Amino acid sequence: MEKHKCGWCVGDPLYEAYHDEEWGVPVKDDKTLFEFLILETFQAGLSWITILRKRENFRKAFDNFDYKKIANYKQDKIDSLLLDAGIIRNKLKVNSAVTNAKLFMEIQEEFGSFSNYIWRFVDGKPIKSKYKNYKDAPPTTKESDALSKDLKKRGFKFVGSTVMYAHMQATGMVNDHEIGCFRYHEV
Repeated sequence: MEKHKCGWCVGDPLYEAYHDEEWGVPVKDDKTLFEFLILETFQAGLSWITILRKRENFRKAFDNFDYKKIANYKQDKIDSLLLDAGIIRNKLKVNSAVTNAKLFMEIQEEFGSFSNYIWRFVDGKPIKSKYKNYKDAPPTTKESDALSKDLKKRGFKFVGSTVMYAHMQATGMVNDHEIGCFRYHEV
């Protein structure tokens, strides 16, 4: 018997695997939170499936999302990233990855971990939505607005409220699985 899945992922094996295994699972690990942060910032203005299809290329290009290495990228590394057809070659987004890596570590220093910082915006536990259809989920919430505003104040780039809400969904800060989805009660 086939399990019901959220409508947004149905029909693409990569999307379905991502939905079934990762999307909406609470993430507390800083390395994984950073990976999603970088991927979400590159996704701004594009479809998530585009980013998923390039995810392995991003991992290779960005030293497996090692924020300590990324924070120290010099211009020659940035120039090589802008020539890498396997990723999104947007100069502003590539430069923002370096900036955001530096600021990510500042937050770690201030709060003990990025996880401690970001989970404060949902009082440390996932918000469980009750949508019958994924299309009913909003593009932003007061929590994503607050997170976006705080990150921007700290100097982060490409962290608008819509981007941050997608990050919150991906990292399980919000459970936006459709209530009929088999994953709704699992995450």
